[in-house]
Amino acid sequence: MKLKKKLIVLNTTILLGLGTFVSIPSVNAESINDLEKQQHTIQGERTGIQSEIDTAVAKISKLQDEQVQLTAQIKRIDQAIKDNQAKITETKSDIEETNQEITQLDKDIAELKERIQKRNEILKERAIAFQKSGGDVNYLEVLLGSSNFGDLLSRVGAVATMVDADRTILEEHEADKKELEEKQAAVEKKLADLTNMKTELEGMLAQINDQKDQSIELSKNLAAKETAAAAIISDLKEKDADLAAQVTSIQQDMVKEKVRIAEAEAAKQRAAEKAEAKHIAAQEQKQTAASTKTTVSVKTEKAEPTNKSSSPTEKAVSKKSSTTEKTEAPSAAPAPAPVAPVRNLSAAVTAGNKYIGNSVYVFGGGRTQSDINNGRFDCSAFVRWAYSQAGINVGSMGAISTDTLKGYGTKISASQMQPGDMVFFNTYKTDGHVGIYVGGGKFIGSQSSTGVAIASMTSGYWKGVFTGHVRRL
Repeated sequence: MKLKKKLIVLNTTILLGLGTFVSIPSVNAESINDLEKQQHTIQGERTGIQSEIDTAVAKISKLQDEQVQLTAQIKRIDQAIKDNQAKITETKSDIEETNQEITQLDKDIAELKERIQKRNEILKERAIAFQKSGGDVNYLEVLLGSSNFGDLLSRVGAVATMVDADRTILEEHEADKKELEEKQAAVEKKLADLTNMKTELEGMLAQINDQKDQSIELSKNLAAKETAAAAIISDLKEKDADLAAQVTSIQQDMVKEKVRIAEAEAAKQRAAEKAEAKHIAAQEQKQTAASTKTTVSVKTEKAEPTNKSSSPTEKAVSKKSSTTEKTEAPSAAPAPAPVAPVRNLSAAVTAGNKYIGNSVYVFGGGRTQSDINNGRFDCSAFVRWAYSQAGINVGSMGAISTDTLKGYGTKISASQMQPGDMVFFNTYKTDGHVGIYVGGGKFIGSQSSTGVAIASMTSGYWKGVFTGHVRRL
């Protein structure tokens, strides 16, 4: 009975010691969680940066549109300046001709004044003669002084001629004066009109030149804003590249951490198995010792009949000891399973952002490292490259095509699309174009009109050629 108690105490002590030995600190998953949180935070920052890049790209696009409109306006202004300058030149020519007319008119006026002056002299002499003769019987005395009827007729004709001559002189005098006044008024009006037109045209030309100067200054400002926006995009892309490098580093750390966790688990398992083996060996030694003691006790009892037979408990211990001796040694611990590479579809979604506005579509491009470095992709090569940034292999660089990409992943319904899924479009052929879904009804791909860009699948051209072919890797 005492032996049984000792064995129970011994077993309990061994088990407690084994429990203490096997209690290797468990691998804490907080490090993985921290890395995932860091990655999520950085991805959020990259999303924000991409949003800022999109905003800057949109601003540049708007500035470029304004620049195109402004350039067209400047051309129109230049043409207006040319037309206006031609009109000013024409007006100056008209003014010159009018001045020549005025010069000629001055000569005509001088001649008219001379003729008027001569008439005035004649009329003055007539008036003096009229006054000397009394002023009121001149023509009557000429008629009454005739010697006969024939002389009378001659005198009547002479008087009539003198009256007509005086009347003609007066009429011509009035006509010349009227013509002179009309010519002066016409020439002065024409000169005033031309002068006013010249002044107006010169003012208009000054305004147009001011407008041109303002347009040129605005064009410079737009160019400066465009340069500033491009600099912002460059800075944002640099930040995004830095963040992408951090994501890559975190992913590598996560892989290392998972390997470390696997190795720690394997070490823990080996330690447990080693402890268990020691425990079993100790048990076997104790049970062997107990069995030997029991045998000696039995022999003593046979030699001394007065002793009691072995108790049922001792017999059970002896039987268990015999059975234990036949137990085989434990097999070696299995090797830890290899750690699978990290798959991060979000990296595939955002990898191409650095090429937005910095790439060109080239049919057959993206199949050399030089093409990749210079952002020269066709659609399938871009998709292969983007997935490779997420640790996903969808074919070799030189043999990629939309037809080969259709062989990867599982086809799903378009209603179940998630960021990272492949989306196909029927362009020049069925499934002739491919991209990666980024969410919000948009996808990223290398488009023939823009190079790498994010485009809408719910409106415009791409909506018309998307038939719902989606594959999930």
